Amino acid sequence: MYFPDADEWERRDPEAVGLDPAAVEAAVDYHKLNGTPREQINYDFADHETWDEAEGDHGQRIGPHPARRGGPAGVVLKDGYLVAEWGDTHRADQAFSVAKSFLSVVAGVAWDRGEIDSVDDPVREYVDGGFEGDHNGAITWRHLLQQTSEWEGTLFGKPDAVDRNRAVGKDGEALDKSETRTLREPGTFWEYNDVRINRLSLALLRTIGRPLPRVLAENVTEPIGATDTWEWHGYYNSTVDVDGTAMKSVSGGGHWGGGLWISARDLARVGLLYLNDGAWDGNRLLSEAWVDASTEPCDVNEGYGYLWWLNENRTLWPSAPESAYAALGHGQNTVWVDPEHDLVVVLRWLRYDEDAEETDARTEQDRFYAKLLEGLD
Repeated sequence: MYFPDADEWERRDPEAVGLDPAAVEAAVDYHKLNGTPREQINYDFADHETWDEAEGDHGQRIGPHPARRGGPAGVVLKDGYLVAEWGDTHRADQAFSVAKSFLSVVAGVAWDRGEIDSVDDPVREYVDGGFEGDHNGAITWRHLLQQTSEWEGTLFGKPDAVDRNRAVGKDGEALDKSETRTLREPGTFWEYNDVRINRLSLALLRTIGRPLPRVLAENVTEPIGATDTWEWHGYYNSTVDVDGTAMKSVSGGGHWGGGLWISARDLARVGLLYLNDGAWDGNRLLSEAWVDASTEPCDVNEGYGYLWWLNENRTLWPSAPESAYAALGHGQNTVWVDPEHDLVVVLRWLRYDEDAEETDARTEQDRFYAKLLEGLD
């Protein structure tokens, strides 16, 4: 396995690493012809003060956005080598919920260092505030990492209820966001909810006692040779006191602004780290145990691990191996890891099929992978 130095990346012709050049070209051309349209995600983020009209007054943006988004871009790595690259892969662009997987990375650093003894510990044993009472007090780190916490409350002005019933990852039976529902016991119900993700981010900040971007940089992005162009933002009102020091609590997505702004090349390096079970050129950055646990299916959602999307029963990507997994964000921002074929794919701004049924798993991502994987020896 090849690991690129900080300022360079060795390229290989696809056929030199067992890929059909025509298949690689077909996959890349498919993305170029199917970039995210303006009407799906507007180029000019700054023009949008409200994320979701269904959220009413709580839908207002409270964090920064890049002024504009980029165009279709991507990277394909095989055995670590750069075999395809298109678009502006150096642009630090909004990655949306890819940031959730980066929170999982930081949680892994804390777990490896013993700052979190067990993911099954109640979070209230580590932080003061936010986890009082019988319901919230029963929430564990595992619940937060798997999005099964059912945490109830308001954080940075956003009540958890405003983000309940999101259709992300749900079938056709998902409720409308305007409908209410009774909370379940922690660990028994899966729901994609950014308020609860931000609760995890704040809990990690208070447990580690240092800004999460600094933890990520020192333990992951700097050792793997990523650039210093990425940024991880919180909200305008998410500065908190941590042991007497003011620190910004970062968001786990761009739902109301903030979030992770990063280049396709830097995302590919993180994907390569996970492809190699947390090791980089012989240097152990994350334990193999953490990477394995992160990609194990959640009991109540087999397609989800510790903030990584999984392909159990080939449900999410029928054309890909069952072992494949990914960090996914709005705009089809994707870091796809395929251990069976030693592949890493980064996609930025791929269109999505608005006419497909919720249960239709053959997404635009899968169409890309199907074309790419046709070229494997």
